[in-house]
Amino acid sequence: MSRIFLVDDHTIVRDGLRALLTHEPNITIVGEASNGQELLDRLPTTPADVVLLDANMPVLDGLATTLRLRAEYPQVRVLILSMLAHERYIGQLFDAGASGYVLKSAEKDEILVAIQMVISGRQFLCSDLGLNMLRKVLAKDDEPDETTKASRLSRRESEVLQLLAEGLTTNEIAEKLFTSKRTIETHRQNILEKTQTKNTAALIRLAVTQGLLD
Repeated sequence: MSRIFLVDDHTIVRDGLRALLTHEPNITIVGEASNGQELLDRLPTTPADVVLLDANMPVLDGLATTLRLRAEYPQVRVLILSMLAHERYIGQLFDAGASGYVLKSAEKDEILVAIQMVISGRQFLCSDLGLNMLRKVLAKDDEPDETTKASRLSRRESEVLQLLAEGLTTNEIAEKLFTSKRTIETHRQNILEKTQTKNTAALIRLAVTQGLLD
């Protein structure tokens, strides 16, 4: 039988969790608290295996409570149940010792799975958060890095870039390459777009850092 302690500053949330878990086999609710300090005060006389912990509470919030639990009660598993979806804060909670993180908007079955995963010693991140983070990672991987952007330049664009870096004006470059001013302006605009730089100064900085200039 796994002992669960509910910690949330909203009574209605604790009531809902109690109603959700009361009839679940192998789970018993041993206590409730409205903040982290109240939990820590009661744990010596009310042992628990898993703490369902809100992230945003008065007196002692989820992060501070998780750090205290890891230091004072390392055997107690922490499952965060929160409305907060900030990735950096979620990472901080896992680093602090939390075993799982579930949004309060999650379905009943997912909350139960999270509890079972945490009880078994594994980590859990609810599906909505996991999918959102995966999308961001994939989107970031699809973005070309600076070297890839610069390598898209044609031979002529590379020549124009070199001459821009040498301080030549558009007219001077046009004369040197035996072409029109409009053509050079077009090359310059194409270079800015390919490298995603805003102006010539930013373009030159990129070229220098990537070793593209002779």
